[in-house]
Amino acid sequence: MTSNEIRQAFLDFFAAKGHTVVPSAPMVIKGDPTLMFTNAGMNQFKDIILGNVQPRWRRAVDSQKCLRVSGKHNDLEEVGHDTYHHTMFEMLGNWSFGDYFKREAIAWAWELLVEVLGIDADRLYVTIFKGDPAHGVPRDDEAYEFWAQHIDRARILEGSVKDNFWMMGDTGPCGPCSEIHIDLRPEAERAKIPGKELVNRDNPLVIEIWNLVFMQYNRKADGHLDPLPAHHVDTGMGFERLCMVLQGKTSNYDTDVFQPLIAFVAGLAGVSYGADSRVDVALRVVADHTRAVAFSVADGQLPSNNKAGYVIRRILRRAVRYGYSFLGFREPFMCKLVPELAAQMGASYPELVRQKELIVRVVEEEETAFLRTLEAGIKLLNTHIEGLKAEGKSQLGGEAAFTMYDTFGFPIDLTELILRENGLTVDLEGFDACMAQQKARSRGAAAVTTGDWVEIRPGGETEFVGYDALEAEVRILRMRQVEAKDSIQYQLVLNRSPFYAEQGGQVGDTGTLTSANEVVRVLDTIKENGLPICVADRFPDNPEVEFHAAVNVEDRLSTACHHSATHLMHFALRRVLGTHVEQKGSLVEPTHLRFDFSHFQKVTPEELRRVEEMVNRMVRAALPLEEFRSIPIAEAKAKGAMALFGEKYGDRVRMIKFGESLELCGGTHVQNTGNIGLFRITSESAISAGVRRIEAVCAGVAEQRDYEMDAQLQDMDGLLRGQGNPLGALQRLMTEHAELKHSLEGLRKQQLQQRAKELFNAGERRGGVMLVRALLQDTAPDDLKELAMAIRAMGPDVAVVLGGVDAGKPSLVVGIAENLVAAKGYHAGRLVKEAAKHIQGGGGGQPGFAQAGGKNAEGLQAAVEEAVKGL
Repeated sequence: MTSNEIRQAFLDFFAAKGHTVVPSAPMVIKGDPTLMFTNAGMNQFKDIILGNVQPRWRRAVDSQKCLRVSGKHNDLEEVGHDTYHHTMFEMLGNWSFGDYFKREAIAWAWELLVEVLGIDADRLYVTIFKGDPAHGVPRDDEAYEFWAQHIDRARILEGSVKDNFWMMGDTGPCGPCSEIHIDLRPEAERAKIPGKELVNRDNPLVIEIWNLVFMQYNRKADGHLDPLPAHHVDTGMGFERLCMVLQGKTSNYDTDVFQPLIAFVAGLAGVSYGADSRVDVALRVVADHTRAVAFSVADGQLPSNNKAGYVIRRILRRAVRYGYSFLGFREPFMCKLVPELAAQMGASYPELVRQKELIVRVVEEEETAFLRTLEAGIKLLNTHIEGLKAEGKSQLGGEAAFTMYDTFGFPIDLTELILRENGLTVDLEGFDACMAQQKARSRGAAAVTTGDWVEIRPGGETEFVGYDALEAEVRILRMRQVEAKDSIQYQLVLNRSPFYAEQGGQVGDTGTLTSANEVVRVLDTIKENGLPICVADRFPDNPEVEFHAAVNVEDRLSTACHHSATHLMHFALRRVLGTHVEQKGSLVEPTHLRFDFSHFQKVTPEELRRVEEMVNRMVRAALPLEEFRSIPIAEAKAKGAMALFGEKYGDRVRMIKFGESLELCGGTHVQNTGNIGLFRITSESAISAGVRRIEAVCAGVAEQRDYEMDAQLQDMDGLLRGQGNPLGALQRLMTEHAELKHSLEGLRKQQLQQRAKELFNAGERRGGVMLVRALLQDTAPDDLKELAMAIRAMGPDVAVVLGGVDAGKPSLVVGIAENLVAAKGYHAGRLVKEAAKHIQGGGGGQPGFAQAGGKNAEGLQAAVEEAVKGL
């Protein structure tokens, strides 16, 4: 079976068991402050498991894109070196939300693996939770007895909390799990050592392929476990490992998931896979990491210097470094692999095909930048190597190695490799200490303590009424305290809420909660795992009473104007620039909007004006809002509504329509585009390869901006005495300025020429050389250079050495006539390099002319004398 057939067989099997096939969620997480990336199949169902929303399906099945490169699931350094670790991978999973439990999950897992896929039952082992008195959890006898109906009891092994008790985090849903392991060793090895002795012992051929998690508890902050009101099944099977098993391989990288990519890269590099272990590691790293980067960019996460973007940049740079060091690449190469990946996986993940051009451009730009960094880093490291050898040392200090890593992005293992090639080592303990200090600082800055929810009214979901009302009578369902390093958040969950929770780029509402005896200010409204949360300035004194919730009306209406204007601008951009334009990010606030979109060149002022004019025409047309609050997503797409990559949509969606503009959107909007009043673009810029950013304002903010600009024009006109024509006055002023500047420049050159003659006349003849030397105060380096060049041109035997001081900083120039260079072998570059040591600086140049700068002005006289000694 091919990998595509294996994936489909899994989905078809569980669909036949009454499961709904659910598409993969984006790999980049939104709305969950605890995660940057989807690292397990359960992430997209987290709000269901937490009980924040009711499940849309009782049974589900999917193949989920995952990325494990941060937090406790950090496999990055193992990737490429073994047979089964990956950054980006697919997790096959079947789910039950309060429906079936252990019996069915176990029976169906066995049926699929043994009866449908034909895996040899004699190679399988299963594990169950052996229990843990310290946590108050008994042995999972249920799972044991259900497994005994399918497999020999001798193949049912017991596991500890570490291996067989699954927890979402320090708190939250958790429960025992059963893992299915397979022994892929040859018969001779199996005869020597039973497979059960190698389960969970890191043997590359005795591996876990499927984990069945039975969620039945909720862990509190103090560690105790409460039974969940509904039991859930969460299973996860590594797709790449399953392909390895079914395709008869002993490495995930030998399957058709990776081999086409590896063969393509090997062809680019002119190498063979399997001939050299270091080359093989590099080929595996490049294939794996290109997948991770491509899928991340397709899901809307661009490489950057912070948070999730930094992780993606780090993955890409690790691949580039392996390609540079072991495959000989000196030009971008990962970008050439993207079309191959899109052709291989595009049928299952069409975003790769649709976003292919953008992915290629982003990856190519990142590769180009890092290859320059590598070149610069190697030059810096060579300087360190020269210094170590000159001083008779054999080890580079850990702090220096860390500076190269942290400041210049130069990987420690590449530093180690280059040093080893030069017979040197690096202080890895010192490097690790610097790294540990940095991580400790980061942890300290980011440490957050989240308390348990205090239930005021147990159960129930928040009903959002904010589309229709900005005020409502509400009650508090639960509250908790969240402590960060420098702040405390008081979080409240309401039974019904007019407050919009931050989502889809739109900021959360602010406002008040008022009871008969107190007023609590709502500072923000956020959404965490599908749960709308009001962030308050304090806990209410009496949280059990009814409150009157009121949204800050002015901010909400201004935000709605900016959100609706974002839709109109998106529509206009696609009309003016082309249908390749797609949203890549947005921010909607009361004061402005920011919109990131795919486009491969700067938007011209004329194009921006056309976009602005088109939006304002739609504003003046007073187009009414047509809202489709809950329609099937297929129907919305059939109507032409735009769905954004990187967003997760349910079966039913909300569609917003203004004239011809149709988008899927959960945000708040004006009832009529006329409410927007005025739209103005304030800036356009690039944020990465193929992605541009526009910032704009509308409504009262745009009016205020125009008033301020009018006031500035009037003030400018007054200063310029333009009498109503400030532009004309400014042009006249610039013409006068240019003429004066030209005159001053001519005068300056005359003065320099006169000064050059005076210095030449004061020179001395020494052994066939006309030597001119001088120390000049308050002389800029450029003037010093011009003086030296002018003096050198005054005769065929002139040598000039000038020192100058400008704003306390010394500089030195040496000029030697070409005849002297040819006849006597003088070299200005060598002279100035040695002389610059006296001013604690450096420099260089050609035989006929050189210059240097430094820090120690007191050494300038000695520097001049040092240079003169060489003439």
